[in-house]
Amino acid sequence: MDLFSDFSLMLLATLRDVLPIIVIIFGFQFFIIRKPIPQLRRVLIGFAYVIIGLTLFLLGLEKALFPIGRLMATQLTDPAFIFSGAQSVTSVPGWQDYYWVYLFAFAIGASTTIAEPSLIAVAIKANEVSGGTISVWGLRIAVAIGVAIGITLGAYRIVSGFPLHYFIISGYVVVVIQIFFAPKMIVPLAYDSGGVTTSTVTVPLVAALGLGLAETVPGRSPLLDGFGLIAFARLFPIITVMGYAQLANYRIRRAKARQQQVSESDLTITKSASKRI
Repeated sequence: MDLFSDFSLMLLATLRDVLPIIVIIFGFQFFIIRKPIPQLRRVLIGFAYVIIGLTLFLLGLEKALFPIGRLMATQLTDPAFIFSGAQSVTSVPGWQDYYWVYLFAFAIGASTTIAEPSLIAVAIKANEVSGGTISVWGLRIAVAIGVAIGITLGAYRIVSGFPLHYFIISGYVVVVIQIFFAPKMIVPLAYDSGGVTTSTVTVPLVAALGLGLAETVPGRSPLLDGFGLIAFARLFPIITVMGYAQLANYRIRRAKARQQQVSESDLTITKSASKRI
């Protein structure tokens, strides 16, 4: 009965949130464009699917993803777990003692990004538009590595207590430098990749992990230190995607240079043979 009550309350909240979107779309269609909506029945059914899906998703966040993110952070930062095998825990753990937190942050960042629906959609479209030049899996893995590195550094920042702006400013300095060396076609896609990866799957677990770490690590404030992981998850994919493009571009240039050397060598041999004849 409690689950049904929670679903009903979440459904009403979702309806309230989606209502402005419905009003804007139908308002523009009827009063600005002044044309009936084609296949109105399918559109209404689609809105119903969206509302039910959002309700179930938000309910799942509240009942499962947020609690499990905090639970993992609590368990991994428990001194009894960190100093496993010790008879009694008397010392405060240092940042280097939280290596399981960093490993979990890296793994959860990579795995949630690979499963991110928004990133999959963008990778497929990028592959289609580029004529296959941009690989779907290549882009997804590059973004996943970036998110994993970003969340790991974000977890280290929470544990160590370093100011957030040091990391963010340094990261964007790297991004600005990369822009001058990366292929021009990849730069807008790199920025979009940093945005789409922080979506339905990644954000709930990352936010819960950050808050859980800030609540359990001694001397940290959930309000001051618990937020900011999502900024890391948005920033570092930009770096890794442009780095992936730079590496691919370098390999192409190197292959062309080798091919040119082979061609020149064959031409020299041919000329030498002609002279002998």
